Amino acid sequence: MCTDDDGRDPWLPDRLLRTERDLLMPLLRRTPEEAYELRTACPGWTARQVLAHCGAALVRIVEDRLEEGVFLPEANAYDVAEREDWPLARILDELERGLTEAGPVIADREDGRLDAVALGEWVHAGDVREAFGEPGAYCGESLDLALPLLSVTSRRRETPRLVGVLADRGDHPVALGNAMEGRPEARFHGDAATLIRIYAGRPLVRTRYELTGATEQELLIYR
Repeated sequence: MCTDDDGRDPWLPDRLLRTERDLLMPLLRRTPEEAYELRTACPGWTARQVLAHCGAALVRIVEDRLEEGVFLPEANAYDVAEREDWPLARILDELERGLTEAGPVIADREDGRLDAVALGEWVHAGDVREAFGEPGAYCGESLDLALPLLSVTSRRRETPRLVGVLADRGDHPVALGNAMEGRPEARFHGDAATLIRIYAGRPLVRTRYELTGATEQELLIYR
């Protein structure tokens, strides 16, 4: 779980990506192709387009094609458009390669700047699960790896200090963000998936939670 330790675990992104690979790829391989045209929480993107973006981003890391602006919306849209005519199997193959090979490259980056990409891939897997109507979107078996990575990312993205009490995880507290002089820490009470939704900017329809001391907008890690 999250702690107050600022030390980076360089192999945490790799463990998250590989665990998610083993959980997600069997689902994707057995899902009928027509389901990939379903819309996701990402505005304008279908499940197929989200996965094309995920594979492209990870393989860019693997192949060290990280030119300036590489993960900005315009570049992401270009990568997705470039894969528009690819067979679905090719998109899934590229994604599986990225989930397998990107982690060690991310671990080698001492600045940790690519760690948030691994977390974003996990969030996008939740986007696809939700579009498919699968249980465990933004939660599931990878959550124990995603939460510590969210803690690190929330500090790097300079969100305000928040202590979350997760009702579905034994009310275990998680510490996120940075302490700010003169500002009390914010408080969250709800389930883990809703906490992820808030930080990732995903829809909060049909959720229940209490948030005091901060706004949802202040907590966003992907802007």
